Amino acid sequence: MVNPYAERVLDLVERIPPGMVMSYGDIAEYLGEGGPRQVGRVMSVWGGGVPWWRVVHANGTAADSEHEQRCLRHWRDEGTPLRGDRVDMRKARWHGDSADSQETP
Repeated sequence: MVNPYAERVLDLVERIPPGMVMSYGDIAEYLGEGGPRQVGRVMSVWGGGVPWWRVVHANGTAADSEHEQRCLRHWRDEGTPLRGDRVDMRKARWHGDSADSQETP
């Protein structure tokens, strides 16, 4: 059974637009509770049903090396801004505002 914190994490991950990402810490900060490790735990246990590839490390790398190639495919399919094999966090970070876009400042 999913606990209330996990439900909030998963709901937020489902709202991240295609081509955008949030880091584990971004999610915790947005929710105002927990931290990157708690978000990571939620994603490892219950994250398979949400767009998990949109949750990355703060440096733009995939959740773990095991999923890196799958993440790259998803990121490329969605047009996520990349810098090599990692997400360009300056361009792709979503702040939880539906008005956010991928436009370059």
